[in-house]
Amino acid sequence: MLLRFTKMHGLGNDFMVVDLVTQHCKLNEDLIRSLADRHRGIGFDQLLVVEPPSHPNNDFKYRIYNADGGEVEQCGNGARCFARFVLDKKLTTKNHIKVETLSGDIELIVEADGNITVDMGIPKLAPSKIPFNAPQQQTTYKVQTVNGEMELGAASMGNPHAVLKVDTINNAPVNTLGAELESHPDFPQRVNVGFMEVLSRQEVNLRVFERGVGETQACGTGACAAVVVGCIQGLLDEQVTVNLPGGSLTIQWQGEGHSVKMTGPACRVFEGQIRL
Repeated sequence: MLLRFTKMHGLGNDFMVVDLVTQHCKLNEDLIRSLADRHRGIGFDQLLVVEPPSHPNNDFKYRIYNADGGEVEQCGNGARCFARFVLDKKLTTKNHIKVETLSGDIELIVEADGNITVDMGIPKLAPSKIPFNAPQQQTTYKVQTVNGEMELGAASMGNPHAVLKVDTINNAPVNTLGAELESHPDFPQRVNVGFMEVLSRQEVNLRVFERGVGETQACGTGACAAVVVGCIQGLLDEQVTVNLPGGSLTIQWQGEGHSVKMTGPACRVFEGQIRL
């Protein structure tokens, strides 16, 4: 069979997007890994799948698979690409799009300037909800690594995140420490690891080692989690520019009990078909 797809990116975080509303395909881990291969397949950080909603109040269901074939709960950069995709494909004419995800419903808003704002929902800070093995909620936690004790913040944006404050992201041990913390026993569902350099109360630099992927050019949920952690640690204001290797996002958070809003671009790269 021929599978139609679109290659997209959000600040360099790249995706293969597949419409399973108007076509059908049975996905499995082996197939996803082969499609993700950048030498023999399409190549992507995540595969995004558009499906009909389970509930009539929603417009679509949004499923996300990492390059290793595992399904994950949320992807902020992918959510912006999802909105652009369903509009471009005329699957909807709405500028406010309600979408089901594995971690709950989210709202996507297409702005007049073409940027897309995603209401990412209320972050989860209780350790049991992240999930993270800690006796109680704190602004910072200490975990043991091969190089000694490490201090970090933790939050869930529908997927688990650890955030480390660093003096500079230029020489941060993203690939070594990121890989170690990703599978740290204190994070039973593994974790995305952010390395945050605070420039001011309104701006940070960030690199993210994504669970099941490795370092990516950008991570939307990682940017949201970094701002949440920075805010609860008293380092950041309610609106923050997050500079990632692939570009910048605007993140807004008014504090506990409020949703995180993320605004940024989404770009189509090319259309294609692949024979399966």
